[in-house]
Amino acid sequence: MSKASLVLRGDGLLHLQWEPGSRIEEEDAKAAMIAVDSICEDQRHPMLVDMEATASVSRAARTLFTRPSAVSRIALLGSSPVDRVIVNFFLGVHTPPCPTRFFTSRADAMEWLTGP
Repeated sequence: MSKASLVLRGDGLLHLQWEPGSRIEEEDAKAAMIAVDSICEDQRHPMLVDMEATASVSRAARTLFTRPSAVSRIALLGSSPVDRVIVNFFLGVHTPPCPTRFFTSRADAMEWLTGP
């Protein structure tokens, strides 16, 4: 993945971090989803998606992100009004494959991901 990094942490949490200013296209989304499924193998994990300052997400990429994967829940972490608009548009038009929420606080996102 050229625009993002993905790590499966020791506590079982996936952390996907997009580079600031990224324009996420279909091929980026596809690479991210393949990487998630590959790293998780047959287990499901919660995932923190750090998308602070992401420039845009294409329609094709948004569609790919609705496909089921090895993720049990997704916390989308952003900080700008643009991040919130991107997520609200996505959630308003698409049905995510698992519980998905937007956060501006990393602590709140982590609490939601690791809670019951």
